[in-house]
Amino acid sequence: MDDHDLPRDLPVVVIAGRPNVGKSTLFNRLVGRRQAIVSDMPGVTRDRKEGEALLRGRRVRLIDTAGLEEAAPDTLFGRMRASSEHAVGMADLVLFCIDARAGVTPADAHFSAWLRKQNKPVLLIANKAEGAAATAEALEAFSLGLGTPLALSAEHGEGIAHLMGEIADRLPPAEVRRVHADADEQSGEDEGRPAGPLRLAIVGRPNAGKSTLLNCLLGEERMITGPEPGLTRDSIAVMLHDEHGPIQVVDTAGLRRKARIEAHLEKVSTSASIEALKMAEVVVLTLDATLGVHEQDLQIARLIEREGRACVLALNKWDAVEDRTATRKAISDRIETSMAQMRGLPVVTFSALTGAGINKLLPAVRHAHEVWNSRVTTGELNRWFEEAMERHAPPLVNGKRLKLRYMTQAKARPPTFILFGTRAEMLPEAYSRYLVNGLRETFHLPGTPIRLQTRGTKNPYAEKKS
Repeated sequence: MDDHDLPRDLPVVVIAGRPNVGKSTLFNRLVGRRQAIVSDMPGVTRDRKEGEALLRGRRVRLIDTAGLEEAAPDTLFGRMRASSEHAVGMADLVLFCIDARAGVTPADAHFSAWLRKQNKPVLLIANKAEGAAATAEALEAFSLGLGTPLALSAEHGEGIAHLMGEIADRLPPAEVRRVHADADEQSGEDEGRPAGPLRLAIVGRPNAGKSTLLNCLLGEERMITGPEPGLTRDSIAVMLHDEHGPIQVVDTAGLRRKARIEAHLEKVSTSASIEALKMAEVVVLTLDATLGVHEQDLQIARLIEREGRACVLALNKWDAVEDRTATRKAISDRIETSMAQMRGLPVVTFSALTGAGINKLLPAVRHAHEVWNSRVTTGELNRWFEEAMERHAPPLVNGKRLKLRYMTQAKARPPTFILFGTRAEMLPEAYSRYLVNGLRETFHLPGTPIRLQTRGTKNPYAEKKS
């Protein structure tokens, strides 16, 4: 099962604490792999990160949160705190982390007092307790009034096994959750549903409105948003459902030009975004419609095509566009000119901030996914192929005409065709484009990447001497 396709009946364990106490390191340690970005810089985690952990035989939904800190609600840190507080409200158990080396700080004391008022079970974690000295300092955390602190080192793995046992012991009985799960299964079975969720990635340049778009689709403030560019640093996956079934949506960090990626943290964020794109089936390329198409947008589109992913072009902030007809034509023309191999790319216009037009996006995603999965029968394919060659005969190469014999579809996702014939491997690029355009038009494959491969057959008499 995918880490982000988590059953709703799993108990929720939330890791909370002020910035830079090692919450993401602990999250990675408990889920068993490096899933959250980790850095010495405080405040790296801005959005909630979710994963599944197996702790002493109990599967749990583990949530890594942004650092709790005092800030005005309309600031970035205020929005981060609100997101963390929302996660705590969902929790069956809260792991409240402090830095044992730093001791109990006023911020720790403040937020422990707040936690006591939430009526949630809390397990106090004194992290970074490497060695006897740090373990002794961890005892200072008794003063927080959250029970006996558990000293450990997430970075070095010390005390993690004990922590897993403590978490499992404090979770609600499995039977309580099971009752709700059985009810969901009885009411939600659908024999026609696909085996797994559609995997969707939202990509684009910084500040195009990707996180606002995801929040709009979810109907909640799941992602931290604001006017500051580059708020999203990690690739965050969440689940949503439409009438056709589940969709796993990944919101990614904004992709900049390589020359502008300087800090180590941003390089890691960019790598995570590209990895999310590669794992997706459909990619929503989000543009700020008020700014038009930039070269970086085209670079991202080329990456999507190179990876063979279905794509939907999402023009956000459409409510702020004055001349909509001219803007849409200019953007479409630029994409068509620069990305001929993705001709017919579906375009959706909306405002993620107000929600206007957002209902058109998921149907477009579903249709793009359907096209990406298209298959053409060999009979249909070769009837079209013969007609295509009659209209435009294969060219001469080195004075000899190519003898193209037949075509077959090797696979879908994306549609991939193989052309067989004598010297087929010498097929000129222009004729290959002619065939691909014909395939796209005849078999209704707009916007999806199409692969055309060739297989030559040897002439048995070519190498014989008379």
